[in-house]
Amino acid sequence: MLTMEENQTAAIGTFCLNEACKDYNKVNYGNVIKSGKTDKGVQRYICKTCKKSFTETKGTIFYRCRHTEDEIVECMSMLGDRNSLAAIHRIKGIKEETVMKWLEKASAHVKQFERLVRKKKLSRVQFDALWTYVGHKGEKGAELKKMQEELFGVERP
Repeated sequence: MLTMEENQTAAIGTFCLNEACKDYNKVNYGNVIKSGKTDKGVQRYICKTCKKSFTETKGTIFYRCRHTEDEIVECMSMLGDRNSLAAIHRIKGIKEETVMKWLEKASAHVKQFERLVRKKKLSRVQFDALWTYVGHKGEKGAELKKMQEELFGVERP
């Protein structure tokens, strides 16, 4: 039996996410089983110990989103191409407020957002545009700026 401390990259569905569960942090313990899918096709799990259920998107920017991961990433890419929120609404039919909520979530999940940026191979211009939308104030902004420097290098004045 592995604990979360020993293996920091355990996949969702291999351990219980309920901190009150007596089997919390026990990876591949056999207490978490698949329990169908949501109407959007997201895998649902249930812990046999505490009877709590959760989906594979818990703890991600996609958790409790009604749109697919591809739609969310595509809208963020469109922002990176300097499309306005109004243009995204006209093209995709997704409310401006919804896209802004996704960006707020992205700022709270900077490391996951970094993987999305790399996966989608956004250009520096696209990333800069997203960075201005997500916000570059305070601690979150510092993380985004650090990520930008890691991805594209430090700009020379």
